[in-house]
Amino acid sequence: MFARIPVFIFWLLHFLPFRILVWIGNAVGLLMYVLAHERRRVATINLRLCFPQMGEAERARLVRRNFQAFGRSLIERSIIWWSSAARINSLIRVEGEEYFNAAKGKPVILLTPHFVAMDTGGQWISQRVDVVCMYARQKNLYYNDFILEKRCRFGHQRLYSRQEGLRPIIKGLRENMPFIYPPDQDQTVKDGAFIPFFGVPAATMTSVSRIAQMTSAIVVPCTTRMLPGAMGYVLQFYPPWENYPSGDDIADARRMNEFIEQRVLEMPEQYFWLHKRFKTRPEGEERQSFYK
Repeated sequence: MFARIPVFIFWLLHFLPFRILVWIGNAVGLLMYVLAHERRRVATINLRLCFPQMGEAERARLVRRNFQAFGRSLIERSIIWWSSAARINSLIRVEGEEYFNAAKGKPVILLTPHFVAMDTGGQWISQRVDVVCMYARQKNLYYNDFILEKRCRFGHQRLYSRQEGLRPIIKGLRENMPFIYPPDQDQTVKDGAFIPFFGVPAATMTSVSRIAQMTSAIVVPCTTRMLPGAMGYVLQFYPPWENYPSGDDIADARRMNEFIEQRVLEMPEQYFWLHKRFKTRPEGEERQSFYK
């Protein structure tokens, strides 16, 4: 019963003008910055590792802006969960759409790094094509089912938990369904390797190149940028990667991390710094040593 109350509040929010939601989201983000001590510490450590030359005052400002962007992304989910397709589309400017259109009807991996507005871009994509995607199960079953329902509100999307493995993903790609894949979080190195991310060894998935090899899929990166104020979003598709996979999974993973680094430098306040990106450490380093 209590789990439904936040959902009801979010439903009410989607009736508000977008500019009001932006204001609420920024306020919620600042409140989270004050109250979420652990996540504030994680973001600060991540930024200190990735930008050691950055001064403490500048780093603190960036962490606040990151929380504001995250707060906005939460509140503005009310739009992508309940508003019409027309309203969602009115808020999104698409650049490089020709790369998306050229990939239709072919096996394609849409590489989507963890920027806070990625779900908004995902809703635009799912209005135009059925996709296959992986998700992390929520501890609360009601929220888990609710989020799945809202991510599948357009078309006939196929979402599989990480526990189900890659087999259904491969099947979908072989049926020419785009695979939306955000591979830039720490999931240990069971299926990956330690690859530098801003100069810090980070557990990095090497599965992108392997999946591309198995399915003859092309890789089209895409990001969603949250614009200032009530200006909406930009969904950016990039040219498909040439000479990929190269046959060297490590080199391909390094290429992926370097691409993500470039996008982070363009909008550092919108990357998901609240995640313990460097939790898994190479042999000889204590697990979670950076976050103690």
